Amino acid sequence: MSSNLKKALSGFLKAEDAQKLALLLEEALRKGKISYEEATALVGGDAEDILILAYGWRLLLPARAAHAGDWEDRMLLPRAGEIYRIPNVARHLVENAMQTDRWEPEKAIREVFQEIGEPETDKLLSLVERMASELRGRRIYGVDIKRLCAELGLKDRVDPIVSELKGCGIVSHKMASFTDAAREGSPIYEFNPSLLVGE
Repeated sequence: MSSNLKKALSGFLKAEDAQKLALLLEEALRKGKISYEEATALVGGDAEDILILAYGWRLLLPARAAHAGDWEDRMLLPRAGEIYRIPNVARHLVENAMQTDRWEPEKAIREVFQEIGEPETDKLLSLVERMASELRGRRIYGVDIKRLCAELGLKDRVDPIVSELKGCGIVSHKMASFTDAAREGSPIYEFNPSLLVGE
């Protein structure tokens, strides 16, 4: 296990949890996925708790998705036969932490945008930073994203940008908040909590 990754995770988790989660993340990174059986082999009877922890931080998500792959559609079932994957931006967080022992969300976000060929990476970094500052309970409304895009000169790209944010694992559509969304007249997105800690 990478002591660097454990150290980075210990910045926001208990040391024992950080150690066990590091084992799962390293295996998932190495293989592109991790099964429930592999998690159990690595951390024994704590596999369910550590998978729940990883899911809560949006560092590991069930590979099976009911619909569009939004996080809440990926119901966590810690049981035999289940497979879990690391979201794109979290993959960069983990890779970097393994090398540097630091949890660096901004660097991971920059890298994931560069990986997809985003031509305005600096503007999107500013967008994500401003979104994070306007969160209400890890949630942001679509109208707020649209406004921030307009302020950054990106108003013609709002829909493709939201798709990029979702594809990179930075946000996910929040269907459970449908009544809130209907009341506000705007979709609601959950911000990946693993990007709100570190540095």
